Amino acid sequence: MYYVSSYWRAPTLVPVWLITPQQAVELIKESVQGERSDELFYDQLINLAPNAQQAAIIASIRDDERSHNRMFRQMYKDLTGYEITGEVNEENPIVDSYMDGLQKAFEGELAAVEKYRKIWFGLPNGIYKDTLYGIIVDEQKHAAKYNNLLINNIKTAL
Repeated sequence: MYYVSSYWRAPTLVPVWLITPQQAVELIKESVQGERSDELFYDQLINLAPNAQQAAIIASIRDDERSHNRMFRQMYKDLTGYEITGEVNEENPIVDSYMDGLQKAFEGELAAVEKYRKIWFGLPNGIYKDTLYGIIVDEQKHAAKYNNLLINNIKTAL
């Protein structure tokens, strides 16, 4: 027989990615910058794409990143009362080759999922957590699309 403890006992499990609400807000602020950098990086990839179909796939990902940027900005404003101002502080990476760019984009999307999972654990239940879950799913979808582009371009090169 399997016994399930009641919900009224305090759990002893502490997820390794558990963070405070204040840390979550700081990561949201960083994420605005990251989403903007991704958008600029993907613009370069679009220009290097070997065909219109691949360019369209990357453009759809770039457009999602724009939406994520707006959602993160709104979450930050709602949670802190302040708007995020200023431009991207980090240098926009230059794409040396299409394949290198695809690989970097793939790795970046996976890194975003890791960061956003931390933020998710620092947010209160409700619309912000639900919104971030949608963003995480988008980032996973983007990683899958970049993986597919990598595989298709490797097959074409063989």
